[in-house]
Amino acid sequence: MRRYLGKSKIQVSAIGFGLWPIGGEWKVEGGRYMRFGRISDEEAINCIRKAIDLGINFFDTADVYGRGHSEELLGKAIKGMREKVVIATKFGHAFDEETKEDRGINYSPEYIVKACKNSLRRLNTEYIDLYQLHVWYVPPKEAYSIFETLENLKKEGWIREYGWSTDHPECIDFLVNNTSATAIQHQFNIFINADRILEICEKYDLASINRSPLGMGLLSGKFQEDSKLDSEDIRGNNIDWMIYFKDGKPNKELLSKLSAVREILTSKGRTLAQGALCYLLAKSEKTIPIPGFTNEKQVIENAKAL
Repeated sequence: MRRYLGKSKIQVSAIGFGLWPIGGEWKVEGGRYMRFGRISDEEAINCIRKAIDLGINFFDTADVYGRGHSEELLGKAIKGMREKVVIATKFGHAFDEETKEDRGINYSPEYIVKACKNSLRRLNTEYIDLYQLHVWYVPPKEAYSIFETLENLKKEGWIREYGWSTDHPECIDFLVNNTSATAIQHQFNIFINADRILEICEKYDLASINRSPLGMGLLSGKFQEDSKLDSEDIRGNNIDWMIYFKDGKPNKELLSKLSAVREILTSKGRTLAQGALCYLLAKSEKTIPIPGFTNEKQVIENAKAL
């Protein structure tokens, strides 16, 4: 099952995989480390190759995931198979690759070129299929230079297409009215109403790349009301944008909503995760959900949603 990456001629599997979990640890304020899930490098590489065997060809990462480590692992996993995959990565969060420390937001033209060059090195590739701005909000007057730079990178052959990872209405309006972008990456799952963004994607022939399609694991079915995540996991921390978990525990309101539709999602033999992914696929021909994984079982289960 294939879908076009927006107005481009690039065909991708209707489900891709998000590679934040495989990036491993990064350093946060206070010198402590944080992660999203847990998976060894060896298993991560094997999982990517298993996904390719199952017909998945679209992989979404970012330079900041594990401060470059996620990109490195993807590059190792696809060695000798570059033509079989479509790589999406992102830029905008500066960091120190050695110490894994954050260096703040940066989307200056000079930084974008530097970040793209570093991503190409880590991915061990000569081009990136989809290069995405990874900053949720940028004032429109500052966005022009970003997309001029991306157009130049496209002309140079460093990237094939570009997009923006954002849910902000003002940024999405700027994107469709002032650029030749081919994709919007936005949060979408059964808890999120994304009808406006889907209407825009259909009107302007843009790919709707769905981040958090399984609610950062909440829709996997493995979490109960008394489940508790440790503070090393990003879901175990109280972060402003974290709606799926509070104080390291699953959001009770969302668990209640999930309970109300569980029987529908799991009908006809589907697992809960498969039902949640199929819901997104059925919403629009533009949607491309990108669930993460931390083991091969999840890769197989999510790929079978196709």
